[in-house]
Order: sequence, then structure tokens, then C-alpha cells
Amino acid sequence: MGKVKIKRKSTLIDMTAMSDVTVLLLTFFMLTSTFLAKEPTVVQTPSSVSEEKVPMNNLVTILVSGQDKPGKAGNPETEGKIFISFTGDKDSTLSSEHIREMMLVEAVKIYNEQHPSAKVELTPKQIAEFTKLNMFGLPFRGMPQYLEMDQTKRDKFQGNMEDKNVGIPIDGNKDRNGKLNDFQVWMKAVYNVAQKIHNDQKEAVGGDPAEIKKLENLYTALMRKGEGIAVKADKNTPYKTVQIVFDNLQTMKLNKFSLLTALKSEDEPTN
Repeated sequence: MGKVKIKRKSTLIDMTAMSDVTVLLLTFFMLTSTFLAKEPTVVQTPSSVSEEKVPMNNLVTILVSGQDKPGKAGNPETEGKIFISFTGDKDSTLSSEHIREMMLVEAVKIYNEQHPSAKVELTPKQIAEFTKLNMFGLPFRGMPQYLEMDQTKRDKFQGNMEDKNVGIPIDGNKDRNGKLNDFQVWMKAVYNVAQKIHNDQKEAVGGDPAEIKKLENLYTALMRKGEGIAVKADKNTPYKTVQIVFDNLQTMKLNKFSLLTALKSEDEPTN
């Protein structure tokens, strides 16, 4: 009786189809992922047990850097630098770029009203450059020169925490009827732009109260508890420096804001 020969089969697996799936998955994650915006300095936020997440849209983030030069209490220039970022809506008509342009135009208007003898003038090209900024922090008077820099020079400038021209000027000014500091100029612009957007959307829905309640924009976020403005401070930043930010926000009638924290791990001690 003859032997039955078993046909040998190759152990190699054709991975062509798998590579196609891998490329599709990679493309999907790249298109749907939200990348972290580059910040001028590394900030280690304090930890807490709160698991509430900060919204990704319609948000103004105020970053307070860590202590620059210890030993000079009460001086924001040496204890922390202030930076701001604007994030718009998913709606292309209110994208981050469009929101930034609206904020800048309004802030320039407010600043020039406050400083008629030292007005800031920006070209369309400079305004377009501002819309690309994820975060910024410098005196208002230096904005034209800053926007003329290329990206490499801007990053180098903002990363130098020892430079007195880095960081948005802020102080303990509580006299709203007086001249606004640069930080207050930006915060007034935030409120004015948010209110304009809300009024335009109310008009678009014909003033229908039921439809107005459904609106989701920067103004509605500002009116809710801590959803429109988030303060991100380094855990080593002296509290009196962060308190100056809180005082200025309250001076501008922006009383609802949140403090960004990291989730406390189980092995961290509880105070």
C-alpha cells in the first residue's frame, strides 16, 4: 500500500491586509486626536481629588509660570509670568483662529482707548500671525514687534522667564474706573467678544427663549461655574501671585473660573 504524502503548506502569513488596517487606524487616530498645545514653560499643576474635566472648546486658559526668582515676595515679575490662550468652538465659523482674531481686534481697540498717545497699530499680516498662536504672554506695546518674529524667535523669546518683557503685565489694580492693566484689557476683550457672539446667535434663532437656552458658546461658558476660564498655575507658584490673577478676574466681573489640577494618586499624602 502506497504512503499518503501530506502536502506541505507554507507557514508564512501574508500581512498585506494587516498593514492596510494599521495605516487606516493610524490615520484615524491622527485625525481624531487632540494634540496638546505648546506652552512657553513647563507647569506642574497641584494635585486634587476632583475628576471634573475642563471643556476642550470655548475656553480661555490663563497660565501662571513657576517662581522665577525666589525671595522677592509680592512681585509678579519675579514670582510668575502670565500667559493666555484662546480656544474656540468646533463650529468652523467660531474656530480658534477666528476667536483669536476677534479677541485681538477688540483688545487693540480697548488698549488704544486707554492709551491714546501710545496706540498700537497692527497690519493684516500681523493679525493673521496672531491667529496661529496657541499661547502668548508679553506687554501689549510689544505686540507688533513680537508678531514680526518667526516662530523660532518667538519660542525663544517666550521661553526666557528672566526677561522682564515676558509675561502679560498684571497688578493688584481694583479700580475698574481707572486705567486697565494689560491683563484686564484682555479680560475685558474676552467678555465683550463673548457677549457679541451670544447676541449674534440669539438674533439668529429669532430670540426664541427655548432655542436661546440651547446655545453653547463662550458667553454661556463664562456664565456657568468655571467652564469659560481656567487658571493653570504651577504648584510652586506662591499663592499671593495666583491671588493677584483671581483679584483681577473679579475686578473685571469674571467671577466664575476654575483652577486646573492633576488627579491625586492613591499613594499621595492627604493634607
